[in-house]
Amino acid sequence: MKANTAIAITNGAPQWIEKNRFEYTTEDKKKANLDNVSRDILYKTLDKNMFIKIKTCTTAKEIWEKLTQIYEGNDETKENKLTIAQQKYESIKMREGETMAEFDERFSAVVIEPKSVGKQYNNRELALKVMRALPREWDVKTMAMRESKDLNKLELHDLFANLKAYEFELETRSEAGLSTSKQTKALAATKSKQCSPRKSTEQLRQRRHVSHRQEVWEIHEKIL
Repeated sequence: MKANTAIAITNGAPQWIEKNRFEYTTEDKKKANLDNVSRDILYKTLDKNMFIKIKTCTTAKEIWEKLTQIYEGNDETKENKLTIAQQKYESIKMREGETMAEFDERFSAVVIEPKSVGKQYNNRELALKVMRALPREWDVKTMAMRESKDLNKLELHDLFANLKAYEFELETRSEAGLSTSKQTKALAATKSKQCSPRKSTEQLRQRRHVSHRQEVWEIHEKIL
């Protein structure tokens, strides 16, 4: 490229015109070669339909800008995408029967969408969002984490790692509890101990309620 001196002399707007090939310097040739390589790389990534949309572009920069416009859209399109992405983010909840690993994967996918249109969430915002998205059974655990963790420094993957460890511990204790319960029932049957079913169920419910909070804190301290 070189200055169009005719326009410059007449105080017109600055313009640039293409150099002839024989006027290329060594630096010009290097830039032209890089542009050719870049265009070739971009061409190889496009299907036939997309190639038709950019075939009039003459430089790699023009191709890139055209592709950006096609995939990201104008400002209005970006705003609409951001609105939809934020709605998904705000409404996400852990589903009944969903494991923490499954929720981790789904939550991470939802977080990516706002990032793609320029919206970033800090560690604290993400941690609090995850905690609010969990069922009530997780309240004691999340309260303990808020008291013991610096949420500003808590990375999302570390948060989910802690929650998965807690989930595993709960499942292990639950399985152990079922095994103990079966043994107790078998022992009671051999002794022909009579007990009201309603009373037995109510006593079991009360014991579980009293011990649940203590178990949560024990598991939380163990994970930490």
